[in-house]
Order: sequence, then structure tokens, then C-alpha cells
Amino acid sequence: MLLRLRFADGLTHALHGRRDLASRSFCCYRSLSFVHSNSYLPSLIMPRKQRKKDYKANRWVDIPKSNEPSTSSSSTKVDTEGDMERLSSLRVTESKEQPALPVQLIRFGAIGLTNHVPLYEQTTVRKPKSFGTSSGITSPNVDKAPLGEVGVVGNDGKAEPPGKTSAIVNKFYSGKLLENFNVDDSTYSLAQVRATFYPKFENEKSDHEIRARMIEMVSKGLATMEVSLKHSGSLFMYAGNEGGAYAKNSFGNIYTAVGVFVLGRMFREAWGSQASNKQTEFNEFLERNRMCISMELVTAVLGDHGQRPHDDYVVVTAVTELGCGKPKFYSTPEIIAFCRKWRLPTNHIWLFSTRKSVTSFFAAYDALCEEGIATTVCKALDEIADISVPGSKDHIQVQGEILEGLVARIVSHDSSKHMKNVLINYPLPPCEGADEQLGSSLREICAANRANEKQQMKALLESVGTSLCPDYSDWFGNEGTDSHSRNAERIVLSKFLQARPADFATSKLQEMIRLMREKRYAAVFKCYHNFNKASSITNDNLHYKMVIHVHSDSVFRRYQRDMRYNPELWPLYRGFFVDMNLFKSNKGRKIEFCSANDLGEVKNGTSSKDDLADEDANLMIKLKFLTYKLRTFLIRNGLPILFKQGEAAYKAYYLRQMQIWKTSPSKQRELSKMLDEWAVYICRKYGKRQLPSSTYLSEAEPFLEQYAKRSQQNQALVGAAGNLVTAENFMAIIGDGRDEEGDLDPVRDVVPPSTPRGLVKETVRKNEGLIIFFPGIPGCAKSALCKEILNTPGAFGDDRPVHSLMGDLVKGKYWGKVAEERMKKPNSILLADKNAPNEEVWFQIEGMCRKTKATAVPVVPDSEGTDSNPFSLDALAVFIFRVLHRENHPGNLDKSSPNAGYVLLMFYHLYEGKNRREFEADLKERFGSLVKMPLLQPTRSPMPESVKSILEEGIDLYKLHTRRYQRMEPQKGTYANDWAKWEVRLRKTLFENAEYLSSIQVPFDFAVHEVLNQLKSIAKGDYTLPTEERSFATFVYAAVSLPVSELLHLLDALSMKDPRVGKFLCSKDLKSSLTKAHLTLAHKRSHGVAAVSNFGQYLNQDVPVKAIALLFSDNLAALEAEPGVVEGEKISSKNEWPHVTLWTAQGIAAKEANTLPDLLSQGKATRVDIDPPIHITGVLKFF
Repeated sequence: MLLRLRFADGLTHALHGRRDLASRSFCCYRSLSFVHSNSYLPSLIMPRKQRKKDYKANRWVDIPKSNEPSTSSSSTKVDTEGDMERLSSLRVTESKEQPALPVQLIRFGAIGLTNHVPLYEQTTVRKPKSFGTSSGITSPNVDKAPLGEVGVVGNDGKAEPPGKTSAIVNKFYSGKLLENFNVDDSTYSLAQVRATFYPKFENEKSDHEIRARMIEMVSKGLATMEVSLKHSGSLFMYAGNEGGAYAKNSFGNIYTAVGVFVLGRMFREAWGSQASNKQTEFNEFLERNRMCISMELVTAVLGDHGQRPHDDYVVVTAVTELGCGKPKFYSTPEIIAFCRKWRLPTNHIWLFSTRKSVTSFFAAYDALCEEGIATTVCKALDEIADISVPGSKDHIQVQGEILEGLVARIVSHDSSKHMKNVLINYPLPPCEGADEQLGSSLREICAANRANEKQQMKALLESVGTSLCPDYSDWFGNEGTDSHSRNAERIVLSKFLQARPADFATSKLQEMIRLMREKRYAAVFKCYHNFNKASSITNDNLHYKMVIHVHSDSVFRRYQRDMRYNPELWPLYRGFFVDMNLFKSNKGRKIEFCSANDLGEVKNGTSSKDDLADEDANLMIKLKFLTYKLRTFLIRNGLPILFKQGEAAYKAYYLRQMQIWKTSPSKQRELSKMLDEWAVYICRKYGKRQLPSSTYLSEAEPFLEQYAKRSQQNQALVGAAGNLVTAENFMAIIGDGRDEEGDLDPVRDVVPPSTPRGLVKETVRKNEGLIIFFPGIPGCAKSALCKEILNTPGAFGDDRPVHSLMGDLVKGKYWGKVAEERMKKPNSILLADKNAPNEEVWFQIEGMCRKTKATAVPVVPDSEGTDSNPFSLDALAVFIFRVLHRENHPGNLDKSSPNAGYVLLMFYHLYEGKNRREFEADLKERFGSLVKMPLLQPTRSPMPESVKSILEEGIDLYKLHTRRYQRMEPQKGTYANDWAKWEVRLRKTLFENAEYLSSIQVPFDFAVHEVLNQLKSIAKGDYTLPTEERSFATFVYAAVSLPVSELLHLLDALSMKDPRVGKFLCSKDLKSSLTKAHLTLAHKRSHGVAAVSNFGQYLNQDVPVKAIALLFSDNLAALEAEPGVVEGEKISSKNEWPHVTLWTAQGIAAKEANTLPDLLSQGKATRVDIDPPIHITGVLKFF
């Protein structure tokens, strides 16, 4: 049996043979010495790790064939057969000063290594010896072995007979091998990233701050801004037929089967009769170089997004070198070159490398954000960008006019130069199969196989052919097994973390997983059997696949903060799949690993440019269009609310969304009218049956088409409609209601707010009720505050009755009782005196508000919070300190409570996962208001170390306790004595620091006064939610806004000099009618979006305007004017006659002032020259 060996970063990795599924025979991987290159442009069938001018020195090395280990490391050179024969994943070279070190025999099931990991400062590579194909050991006949009985290599290096093999494999899949696999000093884990997409970096800055920073970096020549189209589909990753096909968080399902089929079809379209050979070459290339390509999979069979595509296709969005360490992502020029070499579909890319172009881009988006479609957006960007690289798949032709959005990100300043070189060296390839018969389409195959998901998958994979997909084990597993068995998941992960890391990459992945588990991030680590490694399974050699599935975007934000504190952490990727190997070394043979310090010095070839924790290096902004959002967010995601909660709840939902998006008032009115009509239409048609979200366009598209035909305004609102692609007959069958992309919100997550954001003043009326509730922690003084409110006459400034319900005195379900009280007294003000710490309670409160026409107002203790909690440790210390001073508390949470500290920690951790900004933003978006109760002195001194230490100790103990026992009482379990001792020391520490804890609190009277003022403002309807002003908005034209006072002064002077002017103006009362004035520079509809956007670089800058003459007729008056120079550039108006409209008669539109020169030539208007011309300074703005 032959063995594959790989080497990376000076580490000798023992990997195990796998079946060559294409040829059904076994082959050997040979070691390779290679030096990292810094050259830019790749030979695009070669990964960039191999780029070096002196590449001839990098050669394959034949390994001497022998059954026994040898102490020599001689090798024989063989021809490389071109660049495609190199392995990029190996970045090591032999040192001229040191000889290669010997390696002992490595075998399946009993892997023996000597000095498995050399010191990192060494540059030598140990060359392994081959295993005796020449000495009589034969490979098992895989072709004759039935599925599930693939040959397995025993500990003696010989192939096991099929019967014994089957028994071992069955034991593995049943979990018995894993149960008997004990972790000891000879146990090692080897983990390698198998497929991944870019890390998901969440910008903590506002969109305005990101824009400003991007413009600044481009203007200073520090970077280029790259913009790409966002196709509306799902993530699909492909790592070769052996590496596997993956969706965002899964594999071996209908998503990946569809992806493989569409990718295969792309090869047939591009290569024609050569497709099969090229597919085989491509698979071999990806596997040999350990690479993965990521694509946007756009298809009509996996559920509706913004528009059903006209064709099914993929667009490559990332190319990744996985190697044996940290993934390396190609730059966009490299991606385009790679794709053109292999004839894979590319996206449309624009580069902006000057201040003018980048400011014009943002201006263009603002002009189009509420009505942009693919045609208008691409046309505008083509005119503005410094470089435009059209995609090989035209969005308009294959997907349609509805464009999801744009992705703008900062890239290297040299990207423009590199892109130009790529476009010269790699022209668009021909499409040889465009006119050929490609066989049944994806939609035809899905339509013909409607029995179940497995039948569709099998039909799709069989149609692809064996050149691209020779093995189906990822989808169907081995005979008699479940391909996605999860029964061993926790045990696998536990043993993986306990085992010693076999290389640097494994240690970094273990570090990442331990951190995420320790902080209880909302993520799971799902482990599956690796069927592609069935031939390598023994009692001491187990193989698995792990999927790192992040459930919440907040995890990415929190992990980013962890990376700032610890830059050595590896990034948390989207679409994260890892191959895991648990194995044991030879008995009695010690494996010497480097120390932790040595491991920390190696970054796996990562340069400083790859520091993904750097904010500027990861500046990115996603810009979506309203025409897409109205379909997906307002119509599709609103369906569960509309059908389950009614039209009123649906209206509250879509109003809230538009407020969050800061949609312009005019568009809000238009959308509200259309969506109200949609709600009535679809409810009448479907009654109680909910329209399926996966096929919602079957109803929405015809409705939008008819609505758009009524007026041009409706057409602009809808964007594009019609030409509906009927999908019901060919939809893929997706088991268990899976939503791979995660953009279909669960019903519980789309409960609308009681008060749409920003509409508080309109909704808080005196004939409606208020619910005052407290998202806090025991000890936050909510009960004391409620008493003060009740004892303050006219606390809310009106005569509405005020009453309180104290949670500790209410029997039964508290919030059910609150709902009953609201129904009895709908116009009263209710103080809900109970902590409301989680979203489940907030949902209930929102429901009460809708049913009883009330407004809910959250009152929260003011605190800075931590990176993962809205309350700081200072606040927690004060809350516990207050609780420990209580006596005879109705809820028995006072100084006599033996576990008061534990209870406070439990409440504290109910808020875990959100920082203060996220916590407050959530409440504001749900309820439209937020009252902050002052708690701590802003000038307080730092917390004593003893207080901080005791709290951190309690938090650590709480995490240990809950990880093992969930919510079991602290008096029970392994940690009972630890809790008892901690509670005693907690009291002692806090009482010793009583003076400090008392001094840092604001006076209670002051806190009550501040809360009452805020509540009174809300009750009166005078409260407006403090929100970030949108510094950008949709607009129609660019103009210089001029000061009216100076224009009036100019007209007065003209009246005194020329009687004709005085006579004309005497009856016009311009002081009342002329409230604003501007000189139009460009209009979106007359001159195009690009013409308007090009003025973006001068936005809000002063522009001198020269007033030349006054022209007037019986119905019109305007100043002929000429804009001047800004920053050395002449500002020119696109209007044929630049002017400032001053007056129009009743019923005459302002645009008619453009006709004054014609009227003058006809003798119907008068011209009065201003001599000398008067200069007035205005400000360039968008309107």
C-alpha cells in the first residue's frame, strides 16, 4: 500500500492514503522542496505560492522504494512536466548547510515518527521513505470491492481482506472504534482546512464613517476601492472531487449536488468537446495543490430571492490556497486570471483609484439606491470607474434586472496596475460549447425526479459524469450507513481537543475552537464521518469532517474583538470545513514537538498584509438596492407575520424596516400604498394558507407587474417585473425545511415592533396606554423607582391612571398577568416591576402593545458594558452590593440568601452576547424609545483589584458550572463547595470595599429625576429617538445652493439702476416667494446618473457663481449665471443655459425657465446685463 506525504512550514505531516476515485487505483505523492516567491502574476495553472523566477530549482523528487526505513535521504530528480506538476501547498526548502534528517517508517494504524516537528529555525526537510510496492505489498482491488468494503491497510502495512475491512469500517461508522479510541501521550490530532470562504468582518463603524475612510485612503493614494456586483444566490465551494463540494454550512445535500451540476455545465459551455478532460485536470489540480474555489450559485430551483434567474449559473468569488496551514485568498486580478485560464465565470468588477471616481461612486449609489436596476447601475459605474472589467456572465441576461446590491472594499493601491496586466495577458477565452447540445438542464432534471431529495441528487450527479464527480459517498455514504451521522460529534470534538496537535495549523484550530467554546459563542462544531478516507481507517487512525457553523452574525463581531486582543488568532471564516485525523504514534517511540514558544514564532508564511484584524485592510461596505429589498425583506420575509398576525402587524413590520433603512419619506409613502394593496390581495387569495416563501415570486411577480403598469412612478418603485419564470414544477426538494443561506427569517425572529422606529411622536397618544418595563438585573433599583413614580403626583404630566405589578408578589405567569391588566385598563400606564432580560419577554411585550394599542418603554441602567455584555463589572458589583443590603425581600433575594451571588451572575449572563451598543440598538429598533437610568459616577476611580478578581472568579465558576449542569442549583453538583466558599469571599470582599461601592453610585434622587423627565417627554409625545442622521440620501440633481439674501440684495440694486427691473419686480413680492435658490449643474434624468455623480468630489464645498444677466418675461424670471473654479477645477453646468430661477407665475413649472433664451430671441422676454458681473458664493449640494 502506498502512502501520501506532505510537508509544510518545516513540519512533517503523516497523512494517509485515500482512494483515487477517478482511476480506482492508488498513486503516490512525492515530496517537494520549494521556496516562497514574491512575484505577482501567476502562471495561472499554478498557485501563487510557486511564483518564482528560478522555479527550475523546484523539482519533484522520487522516493526510494523500500519496506524498511532508511537513514539516507537520497533522491532522484524527475521532470516536472510543466508548472501544473508542482504542489503549491509546500513552502519548504532544503538547507545547503544541513543534511536532510532521517524519518522512521510511517504506517497506517501505527504511525511512527522521529522528531515529528523540527525546530522552526531549521530549514531542512526530512524525506520519507516509500513503502514497498516493489517488495510485494499489493494494493487492494478497489474496483472489485463493493461500496462499504473498500480496502483498509492494517498495522502490518498489508491490505486487509474485504471481510475484515468491512468489519472495521462498520465498527467505525457505528461509533465503536471511537469509543475504544483512548487519548494518551501517543495520541495526536491533525486538522487541515478543507474548504472556506472569506472571513466575515462586521464593521463597527457607521456607513458614513466607512465611506469617509475609504475616500480618504483612496485620495491619499494608500489604496484602491474595488466594487463588485452581488449576485442573488447561495454560497457554493468546491475543492475537487476528493476534496468535496460544500454549501455555506453543510455538504452532501441538494445544495451541493446542484452546485456540482451547474459547475459541470459551465465546463461544458466553456470547453465543448474538451470538457471531460478539463474537468479531470481541474480536479487533479485542486487536489494536488489543496485549493478551493468559492462561487455564488444562482439558480431557480433552490428557492426565490429577489428575482428568478433566467438561467442557472455560478460566478467565482474567491480562490483559496489551503495548503497545510492558514488559507490564502487570491486577489481579484489573480482570480480573474485564474478563471480565464480555466474558463470559469467571473463577476463584474470596477476599480476606483482617484478621489473623483470614488466620491462619484458613492454619489451614484445614493442617486440609485431606491430605484436602481442592473442596467442603470452598470451603465453609471462603467462611466465613473477608472477600470471596468465586465463579468463573463451578464447579470441582465442570466439573472435579470433586479440587482441585490454592490460590495465595495479597500484593496491594494497597486490593484489597478495588476488588473491592467491581467487584462492584457489573459484575454476573454472563447466559449466553445455555447452552440453544442449540453444535455438535460438542471430544471429539466429536477422536474423529472420529483420523488424525493435523494432521487434528485442522484439524477444530478449521474448527469454530471465521472470526470467531475466519480464518487457519491459525500451524498449517500457507504452501504448501510448514514452519510451525516452525528452520534459521535461531541466525543470526536472532545478527543480532538485533548490530543496533541501534529502541526502548527492544528494548534491554531484547537485554539480557535477552545476560545469559542469557552466564551459560549453561538456556534456548533458538527463532525461527520469522512467517507473519502475509508481506506485509511484502523483502530488507531480515524478520519472525520468538521463543519464550524456560526449561528449568529454577532459571533463574528465578538471574534473580531478577540482578534484585536490576540492578533495571533486565526480568522473565523464563513463556510468553514476541516478535515480531522486522530491517530496514534508507534508504541514506545517518543515524538518530540516544538515548544509553544517555537510554534508561536511561525505564522505559516503569512505576511503582515494578511493581518485580518487590521481595520483598514478589511474596510468593506455592502450597498443594497430598494428594488431588491422590497421583494425579499418586505414581501417574502413579511409573509409569516402577514398570515399569522394580520395586516396591522405586517404594516408595523414593514414601516420598521423602512425606518431602519432610512428610506426617503416619498418612497415610504409609495411603498406603504403598494404593500397595503399586496396584503389585501394575497390574503384574499390564500385565506388562512400561507404563501410558501420559497416560491413567493409566483404570486408577487404578477402582482408587481400589474402594479408597475399603472404609472411611471410605480414602474420606478418596482424596478422591473414580468417575464416570470415558472418554478413550481422543477423546484429542488429540500428536506427538513433547510435554508442554507440563512436569509429566510424564522417566524419568531420577525415579530414586528410595538412602535416603528422613528415614529414615536406619531404613535404615543394620550388615549393610549404605556407599559414601562425594565431590562435589568436584580439590584438595579427598579422597585424603588416604581414606588417613587407611584408617589409622584402627575409624574407623566396627564391624568392617565398609573399602577404597578411587582413580579415577586404575582402568583403564576407574570407576563400573562400583565396582559390581563392591559386588557382591563387599555389607556393606563403600567409599571412592569420585574426584570425583562431576554428577547422572549420582549416579544410578549410587543404582542401586548399591538393588541391593546399601547407603547412599551424600556428603562435600563446606564452602563458602559463590556465587549460581550451590556453591563460592566462595576455595575454588576453595585447590583450585588445592593442585594446583599436588602432585608426581608419579597422574592427572598437578599442578604440572607445563601446563593445571592450565583443568582446575580445568572441574570448577568442572560445578557451575554451583546455589547452595550448592540443591546441599546435592539431595544430602540423594537420599541422606538429608550430611557436610561443613571447608575455610576462618570468620574469614579477604577474598581479595586480585589473586587474585580472576585467577580471574574465567579464568572469563571459560573461558566464551568453551566457548561456541565446547565441551570442546576449551585448547591448541587461537583462545584457545590466552590460555590459556598466563593459566596462567603464575595460578601467579605464587597463589604471591605463598601465605601468605594457606595461612592461610585449617583444619588438615587438624581436618578429618579432623570428617569421621570424622560418618561414625561415620551408620554407627552415630545420624545424623538436620538438616531444617527443619514448623511447620504437618494437625490435627483446636483446644484449650487445660493443664499437668498444676497440674491435679493442684487435684485434691489438692479431695480435702482434699471427702471424696467423695478417695474417688473414691484408686484412680485420675492421676499416672501423666494425662499431658496440654486444653480442646477446636472439632472439625473436629463444628463444621466454619472453626470450628477461626478460632482460628488465637490459635495458641500463652496462654489463661486458669477451673475451675468437678468432675464424675465410675463411668467418667468431667472438669473443667467456661471459657476467658477473649485480646487483648480472649473465647475461646468450640464444645462445648455445655466441659470438661477427666481420666479414663476402660478401654474408654471420652474423648469420652464430654460425657455427664456428662446423667448428672448422671439422678443417675448427682456434681458438686463449685470455690469460688472456680481460674484455670489454658494454650496454644492445634491437634491
